[in-house]
Amino acid sequence: MTAVRPSPVFFPDSDIQDLHSRIDQTRWQERETVEDWSQGAPLSAMRELLEYWRSSYDWRECEARINALNPQVTGIDGLDVHFLHARSPHEDALPIILTHGWPGSIVEFLDVIPMLTDPTAHGGRAADAFHVIAPSLPGYGLSGKPAKHGWKAPRIADAWIELMSRLGYTRWVAQGGDWGSVVTALIGMKAPAGLTGIHTNRPMYRPRPGDSKASGEEHQRSLQLSKEYKDEDWGYMQIQKSRPQTIGYGLVDSPVALASWIYEKMWRWTDNQGRPEDALSRDQMLDNIMLYWLTATGGSSARLYWEASGTIATSEDTVKVPAGISRFPAELSLTPRDWAERVYPNIVYWNDVAKGGHFGAWEQPQIFADEVRKCFALMR
Repeated sequence: MTAVRPSPVFFPDSDIQDLHSRIDQTRWQERETVEDWSQGAPLSAMRELLEYWRSSYDWRECEARINALNPQVTGIDGLDVHFLHARSPHEDALPIILTHGWPGSIVEFLDVIPMLTDPTAHGGRAADAFHVIAPSLPGYGLSGKPAKHGWKAPRIADAWIELMSRLGYTRWVAQGGDWGSVVTALIGMKAPAGLTGIHTNRPMYRPRPGDSKASGEEHQRSLQLSKEYKDEDWGYMQIQKSRPQTIGYGLVDSPVALASWIYEKMWRWTDNQGRPEDALSRDQMLDNIMLYWLTATGGSSARLYWEASGTIATSEDTVKVPAGISRFPAELSLTPRDWAERVYPNIVYWNDVAKGGHFGAWEQPQIFADEVRKCFALMR
């Protein structure tokens, strides 16, 4: 169905009871043989997280927050696309589509959406207001799961363009991080009528043969971060890129498998002092994990890596609209501006912020909101 219709979120108590039963029956492995996170999420940290999930966490609070942001659904290209559609009280607000990545979800945006829709209540001006559209990626959370292969990032970009048109928006902007940065860049490359500009907190770039010999300080730092990522952190990507179906069985069946797979990234990818809880509360992390669990999308979300890895790096296209870039200091990668300009030749906003990591909107919603406001103030 192509109609846009309300789609409030509700999972029955039996789903939560089933989760609790599975946690109770966990078969724990032995503790790690090191005193840090170098082998993955430590046994003590996982036990604490699962005990909190089992005994103290309340999914209904997150469910209510999602439902307060006008969840809707529409069929696009044979798939149900679920999205939040939070309109601003300011009628002249600029529509913006926010796209999350893995292992995130629309939960990343729950704190920042009110700051964007109602800036006068959060230290901004009415002129900075946005109507926010935040879809779940195909196979993630509340959107449908593709039954056949082919849902690559360019197809998602086309679906988002159709979504904005279907909602009646004739002038709009796009923002994204992680997979959202890929989808957003592709939207900018397609440059549909009405798209004014884009913003990303993880700029892409295309490697060239001479890059490994670049002598600039930022270039060397970028190369070092890339090496660290491949040496220490690339295993999840290789598994999800090559065998998403195999890892998916555990992620859908076991709450401990799912939680550890995601929780470890909350440690590795956030701006923290040693524990994920330094950057995000347990409730925040479990809101996200719970959305994956209740929708059984641990496996279907992993397939995006099989579908779409290397999309930007192998393309020759460039973003055809103005672009803004905000770099968070604990991001996985550091893209120097001259490398970013290979993909975004018309950068009108560039800023390094004081704190935050890979999940900019989630970790630092006020900083993120300020960056989005300042960027798109140049494009309104």
